[in-house]
Amino acid sequence: MSGRDPDRRRALLDAADRVIMKEGPEVSMAAIAAEAGVTKPILYRHFGDKRGLYQALADRHVGTVIGRLRPEFGRTGADLRGRATAAIGVYLDLVSANLNLYRFLLHRASAEDTRVRSHMTSLVRGLGEELGAVLAAERVVPDPVRAQVLGHAFVGMVQATGDWWLEHPEVERAQVVEGLVDVIAATIVPVTMPRKAVRADR
Repeated sequence: MSGRDPDRRRALLDAADRVIMKEGPEVSMAAIAAEAGVTKPILYRHFGDKRGLYQALADRHVGTVIGRLRPEFGRTGADLRGRATAAIGVYLDLVSANLNLYRFLLHRASAEDTRVRSHMTSLVRGLGEELGAVLAAERVVPDPVRAQVLGHAFVGMVQATGDWWLEHPEVERAQVVEGLVDVIAATIVPVTMPRKAVRADR
């Protein structure tokens, strides 16, 4: 029972965060254990195995991203471009400030274990579903199926573009945000316009 103590798990995850941020995504499990002041078997005992540690880190950090994005999704009354700009900015700031952790989770952990990749995919999918529900509830995209399609598309687009941007630091953050917002706005506006108005513009 002591091996699953939540306070001890939290301290071990804190140690993992520190050493990953310091040494990079290829850090060894031995280095994580050393940072925590334990042996590898004791480290694994708290999480079941290496995959359990990966999943706990994913839950912690993807949960932080989702928790920071939720208020931006729910900012009723704000204009579409403003909300999209704020949400994308929050995401890019979080991943760029925690670059080694991001690469550890999205690249190394997911590549090493297909179950971890599925877990990460599930977490991201949940964010797409949440955004789709917001789009439908606020009648930004009245059709709930289309709202879900766009919710997942927007989340995937921002994640993929953010991944590219991290490899191209010469590109200004503002340019990335503006480009993504332009795509979202161009996709949403025709959906909300009356059909006759759309035909008249063609």
